[in-house]
Amino acid sequence: MLLSLSSLFLSLIVYHYCYDDKTPLLQCSARKEYESDCLDNRLNYETLTTHSYRAMSYGTWSSPISSALIVENTITPSEIRLDENGNAYWLELRPSENGRYVICSNKQPLQKDILEQPFNARTRVHEYGGGSYLVTNDVIYFSNFADQRLYQINTKENNVSVPITEESENASLRYADYTMDSFRKRLVCVHEVHQGEHDVQNSIVGVSLNDSSIVTLASGYDFYSSPRVSPDGRYLIWICWNHPNMPWDQTELWIGEFSNEDNSSLINKKKLFGQTDESILQPEWSPDGKFIYFVSDKNNWWNIYRTSVDGQNVEHVYDDQAEFGGPSWLFAGTYYGFDSNSNLVSVYWKNGIAKLCRIDVQTKKSTPLTATEEYTDIRSVRVNKQTVYFVGSSAVKPAEVVEYNFETNTKNVLFRSTNITIDPRYLSVPEMITFKTGNDIAYGIYYPPKNDDYSLPSGSTELPPLLVRTHGGPTAATTSAFNLRIQYWTSRGFALLDVNYRGSTGYGRKFRDSLKDHWGIYDVQDAIAGAEYLVQQNKADRNRLTIDGGSAGGYTTLCALTMYDFFSAGASHYGVSDLELLAKDTHKFESRYLDRLVGDYPAQRDIYIERSPMTHVKKVSKPIIFFQGSEDKIVLPSQAEIMVNALREKHLPVAYVLFDGEQHGFRKAENIRRSLDGQFYFFSRIFHFQMADRVEPIKIENLSDD
Repeated sequence: MLLSLSSLFLSLIVYHYCYDDKTPLLQCSARKEYESDCLDNRLNYETLTTHSYRAMSYGTWSSPISSALIVENTITPSEIRLDENGNAYWLELRPSENGRYVICSNKQPLQKDILEQPFNARTRVHEYGGGSYLVTNDVIYFSNFADQRLYQINTKENNVSVPITEESENASLRYADYTMDSFRKRLVCVHEVHQGEHDVQNSIVGVSLNDSSIVTLASGYDFYSSPRVSPDGRYLIWICWNHPNMPWDQTELWIGEFSNEDNSSLINKKKLFGQTDESILQPEWSPDGKFIYFVSDKNNWWNIYRTSVDGQNVEHVYDDQAEFGGPSWLFAGTYYGFDSNSNLVSVYWKNGIAKLCRIDVQTKKSTPLTATEEYTDIRSVRVNKQTVYFVGSSAVKPAEVVEYNFETNTKNVLFRSTNITIDPRYLSVPEMITFKTGNDIAYGIYYPPKNDDYSLPSGSTELPPLLVRTHGGPTAATTSAFNLRIQYWTSRGFALLDVNYRGSTGYGRKFRDSLKDHWGIYDVQDAIAGAEYLVQQNKADRNRLTIDGGSAGGYTTLCALTMYDFFSAGASHYGVSDLELLAKDTHKFESRYLDRLVGDYPAQRDIYIERSPMTHVKKVSKPIIFFQGSEDKIVLPSQAEIMVNALREKHLPVAYVLFDGEQHGFRKAENIRRSLDGQFYFFSRIFHFQMADRVEPIKIENLSDD
């Protein structure tokens, strides 16, 4: 979180709240760290305590948002679950515990942390995971990251994790997206079996809670998700799809009936819905079991529909030019839930802002839950009678696990992602922008520099350096959710533009599909167009335009730096440099993703080569820093190393930071710190400004004064 910075005991005081939010305490450690940095950089400490601001150039501002503060005081909540009595459970991603996912609850008398060390509730199905645990009848079932076995915890007896499934070599047997089949005393879930490097089979299975035996219920498709048993135990519904589709391209909704003969297998399986270019997600049974609800984008927007068990009489539950769903990168995404047979509560996105509403499925009318509009990003919606649970945040409000009763209009925060309260004078409040790009438009979130302890020197006409951030995916979106990694930059004097380029989600299927066959073109053009728009608005310095991104965003970054002479420097976080290598050597879930984004491989191999940053590395003339995980199975380290070697040969400033043991995305606290500080340090050296805060230097090759 952002710390206060006016003076030592006025603006430098940081209030550290205990869990019940009753007792403010001075966080002396943060103050001492800041004092030390001030002295180490020969700043006059007394001056900072007696003046409201200092006249200093952009980029040289000292910020209380240290990388240590970000990783040590910020925990990411996700994946809310409810038990039969309405008690809430959620996951917490903790960088300070090596990126461990911990199952937590507000249920009494349970302790908040249910999952003890060293267990980590994270599944590797599809590599990205999600849907890693289930709670029912005082028992928690979860996938453990280290061995990918399925475990159970009986919370009434103890918090001991007991394995259910057998151990497998190299964690080759994986499980995700659980639902309880209480009629047959088993878990129904997605099962992924790795029989070799490129031999991966997916199916839906039932795992017996009596003898751990496994029965295959549905197989034959490349991918499965969202198995859901009907309330009467008679039917099972699920989502499935085949290559080359991704779940946001084309999926199918199926139903099967449990056999009366063996009471375990499925019969009468049939497809209910799923036409060409229709993405279906989150199928759910109505509480009485009469209807099947699902989200479909067949009218351009992910809207909610329902049908009877036989698939007849499809109803559009609520028609709106808004997104009531999102891309299924992870299992168990929940966007709506029922408070009764006739009403549901759902989140929806419009113009980049998330809101909650209550929909009467009979009248097709929607009522906004206005008391929750302080949150502009809402995830993991769960509903129990008149109470809705969700993870909510905004640009100035860190993520919270929220319990909201829409009958009494009362709100209770079950968990806050950080225990530090921030003075808003140091929070950059973003502006949603729309800008022209070619003959189309794209979107972005612009964050101006913000630190009220500083101003520019008298008479200065300096404009701020700009960091353009390109999100991963690329079928994803950036949101206005509170993000200390953004405030890290803006509080030091950088402006930041978070781009929702063509192909991003949240703006309808037509906008999402516009990137097809044009990845590496439209996304790059939009990043450049957004930066140019801000330059024209006198909000950015044309000579200090930088770009960064992770994964797919890293690819966009490398394309921009190798194929265009626009940005002055960049940072690639596990970014793609060789499309052909990615197409030939990545995990099953994304192994055909590029067919739609780039073209059929190998038939259109020439496009892959032409659109790879590696092909154009001889054109690059700007410094780049690379951050990479040594165990990344999605973007292999070799991709970064090829680029690094090419820049070395050109004698361009380059830095390469390899994190041992990290995968696709950094979860360990020390590595998150190193990537944040290292990138800022790199830019400070490239643009020749003096950092105010002390960080560990990064080795930069081919830098004349290094």
